Order: sequence, then structure tokens, then C-alpha cells
Amino acid sequence: MQNQSRIVVENVAPQINCGNVFIKRVLDEIVNISADVLIDGHDVLQAAVHYKHESDNDWSELRMTPTFNDEYAASFQVTKQGFYSYKVEGWVDYALNWQHGIERKIDDYQHVNSELLEGAEIIQVIIDSVPAEDKDYLLHLIYIFKNSETYNEAIKEAVSERLTTVFKNNPDKILSTFSNEYQVYVDRKKARFSTWYEFFPRSASEEEGKHGTFNDCHRLLPRISKMGFDTLYFPPVHPIGEVNRKGKNNTTVAQDGDVGSAWGIGSKHGGHKDLHPQLGSVEDFKNLIAAAKELDIEIAMDYALQAAPDHPWVTEHPDWFKWRPDGTVQYAENPPKKYQDILPIYWESKDYKNLWQECLDTLLYWIDCGVNVFRVDNPHTKPYYFWNWVITEVKKQHPDIIFLAEAFTKPKVMQQLAKQGYTQSYTYFTWRDSKHELIEYMNDLTQTEQKEYMQPNFWPNTPDINPFHLQGAPESKYLQRYALAATLSSSIGIYGPVFEQMISEPIPGKEEYYMSEKFQLCHYDWFKENKVTTLISKINHIRKENESFQQTNNIKFVETGNDQLIAFYKWNNDKTNETLTIISLDAWNAQTGSVQLPLHDLGINHGHKIEVVDLVTRNSYNWYNEWNYVELHATLPFHIFKINK
Repeated sequence: MQNQSRIVVENVAPQINCGNVFIKRVLDEIVNISADVLIDGHDVLQAAVHYKHESDNDWSELRMTPTFNDEYAASFQVTKQGFYSYKVEGWVDYALNWQHGIERKIDDYQHVNSELLEGAEIIQVIIDSVPAEDKDYLLHLIYIFKNSETYNEAIKEAVSERLTTVFKNNPDKILSTFSNEYQVYVDRKKARFSTWYEFFPRSASEEEGKHGTFNDCHRLLPRISKMGFDTLYFPPVHPIGEVNRKGKNNTTVAQDGDVGSAWGIGSKHGGHKDLHPQLGSVEDFKNLIAAAKELDIEIAMDYALQAAPDHPWVTEHPDWFKWRPDGTVQYAENPPKKYQDILPIYWESKDYKNLWQECLDTLLYWIDCGVNVFRVDNPHTKPYYFWNWVITEVKKQHPDIIFLAEAFTKPKVMQQLAKQGYTQSYTYFTWRDSKHELIEYMNDLTQTEQKEYMQPNFWPNTPDINPFHLQGAPESKYLQRYALAATLSSSIGIYGPVFEQMISEPIPGKEEYYMSEKFQLCHYDWFKENKVTTLISKINHIRKENESFQQTNNIKFVETGNDQLIAFYKWNNDKTNETLTIISLDAWNAQTGSVQLPLHDLGINHGHKIEVVDLVTRNSYNWYNEWNYVELHATLPFHIFKINK
């Protein structure tokens, strides 16, 4: 194809899957754009980023700066929720090209009368588009460029900074070239920074053995707020199937009084748009949402697309399930595991349009009740394009909605869910325990293209996962794991009060809790306080007060000289908040080392005094050297330092 343009614009970054997947930001964040922009020959080349919000009619333009090897860069800030588009333009700037050429000739003492006449023609092209304050100046230049008696003044003005500025601000773009358009989706800030607490409301009763209610949960809200959590996540709160109900410890036969798995959704009492009758009414649920909101806590709901055998869908929409040749319905299996109390949805149903619509309507129903956050169960077992569709439809009407993908599966599967629109993602942090594993994993999340579209959420434990390193672990291990999660990632969560009360008895040889709360009521001393609860509260409030902990990607690991000490520097965008976190990975013994300050990143030289203030103990230290001695004990296995320069 013939194309007279001489400009090549390529390798625009960031872009995911050739622009078929949008990148993600939250309000007020920066989008750093780079592109390779090339021209044949030696003409002066210019480039710009054009960007606009979906609600804007006009594009904003931002001139790019050359960096190295024909790469140009610029940054813009996103200030509205929703989609922004951006593209890169390149062009030959003949005005600057002329100015560059005449400057070299003047420096070589060549006579440039002809070149001045060319300059007058170039100025004439742009003179009608410049602001009034520049128009008189340009008219004067045209006059002196054409007048041989003003030659000395003319050559001085021809290479002046003022004329350069006028040319840059009023380019005559001939044969410019644009890249493809790319998109960035902008969420509210909670998409990037959130602190989750999970508990089963059915275990909230003050009376042992009695089924808890939404009203029982009210008395727990101040405790959760005091500990610094802003998101309260409930496992499914819908009616639980009675057919094939599981008993305690996942036994296949339930005894009288067994409450079953909350994920076996649906019974004669209703399905996904209904509430478990023992938890309370819709009004009770709405009242709890409102009470939590007064404490700046959002209730997150579980969205689990599966059904118990007695879910109303099974009789009303049999085509939504897989039926065997013998007439029985296919229950969920992950051989050798069997889940007789749960039926998977048959996503290849010919009635899929009605199925998809019902799934969307379910979300919209709970959103109308006040729910803005959903934790989605096992999304990797449902079609990717279904998630793209349903999340897009929800976001069109309700841009504040946050979706957390609960998928502990293959890396590319987890990444694909994020690409299809999930706001946040569970991660492998639960199992990453050594220094090497942690650094390698963090670099994977923050130094690859994943940083552009996948927001990790670090959970030390879940009702499904009682990791081996927490089983029978000392208090210091719980402190270490929470400190790691809370300072490495801007979004974190725990399953409580199991975590903070260090309840860890496993099924022998498995990463599962013995007498798991998934299958029974539990009774807790909810207001029990210990060192873990105290330090969780302190760490959560430190996160709220320090912007460097409110995003994940700005992180740099530093040397400690000890594999049992991990240390990293974090900062906010304008570096008005900088922190240094040092954590001992030894849950039993004291560890010492020398921490290397990142002097270049801090913008200081060796010998410059800095003050580091421990935000937990409030102790402060003056450091003058690049390498500084640290000692951590199991009683308090971390320093969270704020850096004052």
C-alpha cells in the first residue's frame, strides 16, 4: 500500500495483547507512555500523546520527550472513572528543522539570506493560528527576515528560544502519522488499595451452638473498624441445599443439625437472589450494609455460580445443568474429590442467553441492595468471555463495582481473568515463604506487563487454605506473614478470627483446617486481643497514613547480606512519602544484617544524614552511611521505617 508519510510509530507502551486488552489505573494515577518514533534521514522529528476520556469530545495533546534509541515518552494523569483512549502521533517539524539548519550555518559563519526568506515563509503559514501576543512578534520577524538592513537582528532572532517556543506550541504537522488507539480503564481508588476481613456471619452468635444472624454481626463492626479493615467479606449468605448436604469435616452424610457448606447454594427457601432464612431478611442485610458504611466498611458479597441439587434453577431451568444418560444430574468433581452437594453450571447450554442474563440480573439485584464489592468463587471454571460480558455490563451502569477473582490456578489462567475485567486477583502469596520466592514473585507481578492490568490481593490464609507454614506456627510467624502481605501488596485480606487467634489445627498432611468452618458453626471469643490483633491494627493504620503502601508496583528490593532478612523500599508517585521495610523470615531466632540504602533512588549521597522512624515502635535512628546495621528478634520481626531526608 502506498503511503507518502515518512514517519513510523511502533512499540507503543503500555499495551496488552496488541491493544485488544485495556490497561488499568485508579483515579489520579499516572499513565506513562512510550513509543518508538522514526524518520528517514536527519530531519527534526516530534511526537505527542493524544488522550481523552470517553465523555470528552476533544483530545488533549501532550508533547513527548526523546529518551534514547528513537524512543519518546510522556505521561498523563487520569482524573475520571471509566475509559480513556490514547494514541501517539509523529511528524516532521519543518519549522524546527529549518531553525536547526540555520543555526548550524550561522555558527559556521555562512551567509543565510536565502534561509531567512524560507523562515519568513514558514512563519507565514502559522501566523494566523498563534495567540495575539505572539502575532506581533512574528510579523516583526517576517519584516526583519526579508530586510537586508536588519540582518544582524534577523540571525539573532532566527535562533532565539522565543521563536523555538512559538514553533513548538504551534506545529505545522505535515504528513503526520498516528498509532492505533489504546485504552485504559480507570477505577475508584479502592480497586488499588483495600484491606479485607472475612468471616462467616453464621458464626457471629454470642451463644455457642446458635446460628448467627446479620443482626449479630452489628456488634462486630466496631472491632473490624478498629483493626483497620475497610472491606468485610462474607462467604455465601444464600439458602443452603438440603439434598446431599455435607456434614462436619466434609463428610458425605450430614447429621441432624449440620448446617452444610455455604457454597452449596439453593434450596426450597430460594436461590441466588435469596438469603438464608436463619441469617435474616433483606432489610436486615441492608441495615448491616448501612451500618458498616458509617464506619467506612463495605460489605463484599460472594458470587458463586453453582447450585445445590435442590436449587430452584434445577427444576425451572434444567437445560442449565448437565444430565447423564441415566437421568441423573452431573455434580461437581475434581477427581478424586467429589462435591455431591454442588452442581456446576452447564455453560454450553443452548439456553445460554437466558442463563447469562440471570447471572447479570443476580448481580444487579444485590447492587440495588447496596453491595459494591463481589468476591467471585472459582471464576476459572466459567467461560472467560462470559466474565468479559457480565463485568462490562455491570460497569456500564455501576462503575464503582469491584470484582475479586478467587482463582488459585495456572498463572496464565489467572492473568486471563484479569484481562477480561476482574479488578483484583487472589495470588500465590499464600505459599511464597522464602526470600527468593517472595522477590521472584513480586518482580513477576511488578516488573512485567502484569503490572498494567492485574491488581494482586495478598491473603495469608483462607477458609480453603491452611498453609503448612502456619500449621502449629508461633506467634512471630503470624506477625511476619501479615507484615509481608500488608507492606508488599496494597490490597490484602485475612480469614478471621482464625488468623489473628492463630487457630491452625490441620487435617493431617493437608493444607486444610480440621473441623473446618466451611461445614459447621464455630464459636469465638470475638473480642479477645493479643499481640497479633494489636499489630494488625497498627500496620493497617500505617498503610492508611502512608501512600507508599497504597499501591503495589513502586517497590525496589535492597540488599541485606542475610537470606533471612528481606528489605524493600517503596514510594508514592511524587516521592513525598518513602518507606523502608525490613522483615525477618526466621520465626524462631534473632537475625542481623546490613541494609543497603538505595541512595540513587533517594536522591542523596553517601554521608548525607537521613532519619528513619519506626512507624510501629516510634523509635527513630539517624543513618549517615549507605550500609546500616539492623537486628530483628522473633518478638517483633519487622521494622517499618518512614524515611525523612
